[in-house]
Amino acid sequence: MDALKIIAQDSLKTEVPEITVGDTVRVGVRIKEGEKERIQYFEGTIIAKQHGGVSETFTVRRVAHGVGVERVFPVHSPNVVSVEVVRKGRVRRAKLYYLRNRVGKAARVKAARV
Repeated sequence: MDALKIIAQDSLKTEVPEITVGDTVRVGVRIKEGEKERIQYFEGTIIAKQHGGVSETFTVRRVAHGVGVERVFPVHSPNVVSVEVVRKGRVRRAKLYYLRNRVGKAARVKAARV
């Protein structure tokens, strides 16, 4: 079991972005199409974070063409190139699943105080 923990520690990224639930982020993901590689950006609100060392993830939600799209990104994945915080949010919940039932202005998150 200790050998497994050592291997897991080696695969952790050293620079983990400071993100919290409610933040609007822009995630750059490396996409491989045949021989070519490109970076695709996905911008939305973080509605959940799952902690757990190597398997730590965060869920980003956005509304594209009237349809809600959610994507789960592993924090320590080599395919996640960048995570840029566009806007800090102020929320009182650890999970924002209630945003799935809201549309329009009701689905917005308040901006954090500076």
